[in-house]
Formats: sequence, C-alpha cells, structure tokens
Amino acid sequence: MNILEWLKVLLLGIVEGLTEWLPISSTGHMILVDEFVHLNVSDDFMEMFLVVIQLGAILAVVVLYFWKLWPFTSPSKGWIKKDTWSLWFKVIVAVLPAALIGIPFDNQIDALFYNYQTVALMLILYGVLFIIIENRNRTRTPSINSFQELTYPTAILIGVFQVLSLIPGTSRSGATILGAILLGTSRYVATEFSFFLAIPVMFGASLLKLVKFGFHFTGTEIAILLVGMLTAFVVSILAIKFLLGYIRKNDFKAFGYYRIVLGILVLVYFILS
Repeated sequence: MNILEWLKVLLLGIVEGLTEWLPISSTGHMILVDEFVHLNVSDDFMEMFLVVIQLGAILAVVVLYFWKLWPFTSPSKGWIKKDTWSLWFKVIVAVLPAALIGIPFDNQIDALFYNYQTVALMLILYGVLFIIIENRNRTRTPSINSFQELTYPTAILIGVFQVLSLIPGTSRSGATILGAILLGTSRYVATEFSFFLAIPVMFGASLLKLVKFGFHFTGTEIAILLVGMLTAFVVSILAIKFLLGYIRKNDFKAFGYYRIVLGILVLVYFILS
C-alpha cells in the first residue's frame, strides 16, 4: 500500500476514536467518510474493519478506568471490591436486551437499516430528542448520582434503550445516555455507564464480524487493522477525557444541534449525488 492508503486508515481511526464516545453516531460519520475515502480493500474486509476497529476504542476505556473496573483488591481488604462486582453485574444485565436482539438479527438489521436515509433520519431525530430532554431537565435534579444508587431495574431499562442503537445513525452512546438521563441519572453517571456498556457490546460485535469474515488475513490486512485500532485507541482517550470535562459544566444540547446539521447534510449530499 502507498502512503495515501495509510493516511486513509489513520483518518478512519481518528473518526472512530472521536465519534464512538461522543453521542453523534460513529456509523453516520463512517458512512460519510467512506463516501469520500475509499480504502483499496475488498468490501467484505471494509465491512469487518469498520466494526473491529472499535476494539482500539474499547481498550481506551479499559486503560482509563482500569482500577475502577478491576474487581479484585488486596487480601487485607478481602480480595474483592463489592461495589465493582455490583457495577459489572449491572453492566451485564444492561447488555442482555441488545444481545438478545442484536445477535440473532444482525444480518436482517443491516439489510433493512444500513442506508443513508435511516442514518440521516436517526441523526436528526436523536438530535431533536437531546435538545428536548435537556430543556426538560433544566429544572430537574438527578435522583441517581452514583453507581451505588443505580438499581438493577434501572440498569435493565438503560439496556432497553441501548437496543435502539442497533439502528444505524442512532449512536450507542447517544441512546444509552438519553435513556439514563430520562430515568433520572446524572449526566456524569449516564456517560460513564455508557462507556462501561461499550466494553462487552463492542467486543461482542467485533467478534461477530471477525467470525463472519473468517480469520484468514493477509499481512497487509493485519497491518491495516492494527494501525486503525491503535489510532482509534489514542484518539478515544482524548475524546473520553474531553467529554467528561465538557459535561461537568455543560449539557448535551450542542451535540443535538450538531446531529441535526449532520443529518441534513447527509440527506442533501446523497439526494443530490
């Protein structure tokens, strides 16, 4: 591959790392970028690459939150961290709805909804919802301000909202954050819980795509995957730190406006092209 092709891989990794954690739909951005930036690879590899590159983004969460997510401690403290085990059980419970629907219907969902019309409409719809919900919450006080206060029924309901993200353009983080805020969590808890839900969800999605593609790679294909994942990892760390700092003082309405503008641009571009 020439230098231009490697620059394309880097660009895709940057887009993935930025958009996976911000509630603006990584799929919507990837569709746009893919329209202008075509890697010289097979369609099957490209489909797999756009999902498996998420493993780099997952690693960023694991690194940043390792001690918060690591469930073991020293013998003097009893070996296990009860709050951390409780958090993981809540994550597992919240993942189940999306797994029960996403795994058996993965191909059907892609066939029905992976198109620019659906992506654009979901970008706009959830952009409007972010603005409406944040305006509604302006005078409300969150009832859930820590993971200890997050109950299992609430975790399951957040998982139900995550099912909506199976439709391209919705944004996994966007759906879970909106759902969690509606259920009474603070923006910070909603955002961090969305990060943690991504670990099993994105790992599972990547594994499915790898199995579907097969594990027969050329040396160049392996290099493309590694460069894309490494880039997504580095950019994800920056994106996560930015988002957590941003929501300490701001709401999500700016992301809502951005989604609406992007959705309109996607519609206009594909209608006129």
